[in-house]
Parts: sequence; structure tokens; C-alpha cells
Amino acid sequence: MDRLPQDVIVDILSRLPITTLVQSKSVCRAWRRIIQGSLLASKHLSHTAENDPCIIFQSHWPIQNQYYFVDFSAWNEGNKTLKKISVSTMHNNLVGSCNGLLCFSNASRVHICNPFTKDSIELPKLPRDPGEVGNLGFGFSPTTMEYKLVEIVYKRKRPRFSPSVAASNSFQAEVRVLTLGDTNWRTLGMVPYRFIRQHSQAMVSGRLHWISQPGKYATDSQFISFDLTSEQFQEVPKPDSVSLDRAFYELLVLEGHLSAAASDTSGGLEIWVMKEYNVKESWTKEVYIGGYLPRELRRINARALLSRSIFRAVCRFRNGRILLEHRSKALVIYDPVHETFEDVMFEGAPVWFKMVVHVGSLTSI
Repeated sequence: MDRLPQDVIVDILSRLPITTLVQSKSVCRAWRRIIQGSLLASKHLSHTAENDPCIIFQSHWPIQNQYYFVDFSAWNEGNKTLKKISVSTMHNNLVGSCNGLLCFSNASRVHICNPFTKDSIELPKLPRDPGEVGNLGFGFSPTTMEYKLVEIVYKRKRPRFSPSVAASNSFQAEVRVLTLGDTNWRTLGMVPYRFIRQHSQAMVSGRLHWISQPGKYATDSQFISFDLTSEQFQEVPKPDSVSLDRAFYELLVLEGHLSAAASDTSGGLEIWVMKEYNVKESWTKEVYIGGYLPRELRRINARALLSRSIFRAVCRFRNGRILLEHRSKALVIYDPVHETFEDVMFEGAPVWFKMVVHVGSLTSI
């Protein structure tokens, strides 16, 4: 292999799984130099985007803050193992994943790390005052090639026109941004949005996305994006053909497209996909998934048979099947062609967990 041109070696290595690449650093100094280079990191990231996604599990029970990794691109090859990984952080809130980097936070600190290369960084302290509640996002601007964190901070504020109105009914949101590498958070001002806290991030076209509701019990909602390059908010058009008994509750990314999940009173799940970004007419209802209770939960609690199924769509595989999460306790693969469910179980898997779609990469911090 030493006789091959370097660009050929880089191309070959870029197609290997991340775990194999990390192990290959010890083969020789030449390989180590190539694997630690930015050229291979970029090429490997582009190739992994073409494969089925990986998943990072954060265990909540029975062992708290233990982390696991599943590579679904190897699923069809018979490799159905759950691998324990080491994450260098003491913070227990897994914010999200971007280009192979994981973001964690606690009440006042933020930590970024690559769980495979072991690169990590502790970021400047969050500038929160007592009583403030923040909604944190982590993403990448392909234009400026910068990683940024965005925090939407809510402050309770009593309306001036009526002191008798409960303060809890009024919210003011302040926007704070930190560019990775900077030493201070920047304040962008106030915004009139009340974002729903989501299980996962939805980053498409260099923009982070949230659902905003005008009030705690309001049924009307907006899809709002934050451009990580211009640092501007913008409303994204919603589908307008959702049934009256359904409401959008989460935005997600399916095969690179902004998608929206809507639930109904029977526990069913309706998934819409925006085929062309920011074009209202391109919204398409991809699938409706009826109620189903995973076998593992039926075994744990027979009374659960009486409860309605509540799914969260996680990702879609290249064969069209959809990975679903049930109440942070079970995984199911749904086949929309045959309308069948397949329970996904791993030996040694946590009973209660949080999970994020992840790309195993060589991205450095």
C-alpha cells in the first residue's frame, strides 16, 4: 500500500468505519499522519453521509450517563452489536450531534467532544442569571465553516398593562450565540418565540429549526429557523393539509430533508417531508404509522397493553424503513411498504435512554 499514490490511500481509508479508522492510526506513522489530516476527515465525512446513520445512546437507567454506539450501516452485514464508548464529560445533558461532534451541557457549562478521536473542549460559561431557562442548539455553518451554539433564554416578565395577570403566562426570549473558538457569548437581542423543547436537533441547510407556540396551551404553531451564517431568524412554511385532530410536535431530519412529525389522539404518527427547502408546496406526507406497543414493554408491564403507542421518528434508512423510539425505552423499525414493525433489541442495552443520530467522524475541534 506504500506504493499507492496518497490520494488513492485517502480514498480507500475514507470508506472505512470510524472505529476501524481510529484503530488504524497505530499501523504506522504514515497512516497516522494521513488519518489525523484534514483531507481524510473531510472525505470520510462526505462518504459517511451516504450510509445509513449511526446512533449514540445515553443511558439513564440502570447506569446513568453510560454511552453506547450503534452503526446501522453494518446492520445488513450481521453486525448488530451495541458498543460501549467513553465520553470525556461530566455534563449529563446531551444537547445534540453535528458532523461527529457531541455537545453536552449542565446548568452553566457546555462541553464539545468527538467520542472517537477523544478531542474535547470546555466552552466559556453560559451567561445565565438565576431563574433563567435556556434552550440550547449546536450547529455548523457551511458558508463560514464555523461551529456555533445558540441559546434561547426565557425570562418571566409580568405584563405592564395588567399587574393582575399571572407572570407565568408571559415570556421574553433572549438570543445568545457563541462561535467555537471565541471567548465570550454574544447577545443578539430579544425574539417573540416560545420554542418547544425537542428530543433532537433539526439542522438543515446551515440552519437550526424549532417549533414555536404562542402559549403553553395554544394549538397554533410556527416553524422557525435560525441561519448560522447570517444569525437571523425566519419563519419556514408549514404543511397546510394536516388533519384537524393532529398537531405537529417535533421537527427532525430524514435523509437530509427537514421533516415534521404530527400525532393524533389515537397515538398514530404522521410524517411530512419538505422535499425542497423553504418551498411550501414541496411538503409531502410520507407515511402514517398506526399504534404499536414494542414487545419489550409488553413484557415489562402487562398493563401497558392498555396504553396508546407514542412513537418518535428517529431516522430513515436507505431501504426506506424508519427507526422509531418508544417513550425512551424501546426501538422499533417500521416498514412502510409492508406496514410491519420489527422490534430492535441489543444485549446489554439500557432500559431508559436518550438517543441522537450521529455521524462517526474524524472531525477535530
